[in-house]
Formats: sequence, C-alpha cells, structure tokens
Amino acid sequence: MEKVQELYTRMMVELSYALEAKKGQGLVEYALIIALVSVALIAALGLMTGAITGVFSAIQTALNNAN
Repeated sequence: MEKVQELYTRMMVELSYALEAKKGQGLVEYALIIALVSVALIAALGLMTGAITGVFSAIQTALNNAN
C-alpha cells in the first residue's frame, strides 16, 4: 500500500508541474490520464490481493512445515 501512496504522490507532483507549465486543453488531458492510471492501479491491486495473500500463505505454510 505504501508503494501506491508513493506513486500517487509522484503523480500529483507531476500534475502540479503540468499545471504550472501547461494551460488549457493539454492540462485537462494530463489530469484525465493521471485519473485513469490511478483507477487502473487501484483495480489491479484489488485483483492481485487474493493472489498475493495466497503466495504469502504458501510461504508461511512451507516455513512452518520446515520446523
């Protein structure tokens, strides 16, 4: 979750730079791209949560059985 926050922060910084550098239609396009990327990342993380949990559970089981 920390990586998502870092990515979000970087994207917002880039957006603020775009706000200063560009005006008008280009700015709106950047904002839409950032919004779409954010939604895609959140959706991907939601879909991957089960798989990641399964991997860590398998690792935990293997470690418990090693003792």
